[in-house]
Amino acid sequence: MSTLTLFLPCAGGVEDLLADEAHGLTGLAGQDLLTLRGGVRVRGDWAVMLRLNLLSRLAQRVLIELAHAPYRDEHELYRLASDVAWEQWFSPRQSFRVDVTAQASPLKSLNFATLRIKDAVADRFRQQAGGVRPSIDTQQPDVRVQAHLGPQDATLYIDTSGEPLFKRGWRQDKGDAPLKETLAAAMLAASGWWQPATRTVSPLPLYDPCCGSGTIVIEAAQLLLGLPAGGQRRFAFERLGPFDAATWNAIKKEAAGARPASAAGQNDPQSPGVRIFGSDVAHRMVDFAQRNAQRAGVAHAVQLRGGDALQRLPPCATPGVLLMNPPYGERIAAAGVAGQPARGREAFQSGTLARGRAAGGATAAADVNAGDEFFTRLAAHWKSHYAGWSAWLLTPDSKLPGRLRLKESRRVPLWNGPIECRLLRFDLTARRGPAAP
Repeated sequence: MSTLTLFLPCAGGVEDLLADEAHGLTGLAGQDLLTLRGGVRVRGDWAVMLRLNLLSRLAQRVLIELAHAPYRDEHELYRLASDVAWEQWFSPRQSFRVDVTAQASPLKSLNFATLRIKDAVADRFRQQAGGVRPSIDTQQPDVRVQAHLGPQDATLYIDTSGEPLFKRGWRQDKGDAPLKETLAAAMLAASGWWQPATRTVSPLPLYDPCCGSGTIVIEAAQLLLGLPAGGQRRFAFERLGPFDAATWNAIKKEAAGARPASAAGQNDPQSPGVRIFGSDVAHRMVDFAQRNAQRAGVAHAVQLRGGDALQRLPPCATPGVLLMNPPYGERIAAAGVAGQPARGREAFQSGTLARGRAAGGATAAADVNAGDEFFTRLAAHWKSHYAGWSAWLLTPDSKLPGRLRLKESRRVPLWNGPIECRLLRFDLTARRGPAAP
């Protein structure tokens, strides 16, 4: 197992950023690091796999490719899986599950394809282990086998991550529809505040005025402090046959001592120079963010406050970067509206949205109007108080620049799960005064 072929799936639009990050973490390039649709392929050793699991902030998982071949039907999938030496990776005393994804596959039933691969794994163990086979566990398996079926070729992987890598281990308090940590990291990279290829962060202040449970600011603070993304969680590779605890402990020790060069002087917990800020109109969410920051080991490096996005002044004297996933549609009240009672996210979603359905959509129309008003006032507030800042907003709303009455200077496509979004940049300038007579 000196050289492994790894596949790192990621969200749409993140492929190039992930390739930069993988290069920065491993030093690999050329044919050993290829950007593909939906992820990055890496050729490296076992230590590379461990390092990517521990440190990558953009990959969803780290998969080891075990087999790749053409196929035409489920019988050929069975043969492909039967030829893999599964006994080298786990034992018949462990449980496993099989997940299948497909793109333009000629097969009519993915469920049947999944069943045939399961049968092949079990039959292989029966032959190699004297009739003993591992059990199936679809909820908490020891081992996850993944298959991807293309139009002509099938690929089998073993998952070394287990839980998706966006589950860092520190976010136990969260609201509705929280932003995934991997997408927050992608926003930090796409905005230029974090440079994945060089593993450096910007000296500019960062502020999320709709921070929710703190995902963006906590990701930023961990990057600033050089904390490993997966430092507080376990991984599936710890249950695989080739796992070597000494190598893993050495990599964790190395990562614990690493600090980004650009953060010199900012890593000291005693340093007063906090430059990562977050606020939210819902004080309950601010409490969530505080507790999450404490668990993530960054409470000393972030400043979190309650407050309306339409009223809060810049948190520091130096212009910096506004980075946010703004509310839209039924989430508009989550940011607060100056002059109106601020309500929590959940109260707005469960109360106002329910009334909208009962009123036959009247409230939905009101939400759109409230959204237009909110964004118009937000842009005016920024022009009055945030001149010199750059604002980056993630949104699925193609009409957002019009709502803000601002012209974006950059658009970066990013997918939030199945939702196609754009990360928009607006360069903020001071509001113009009345024309001279």
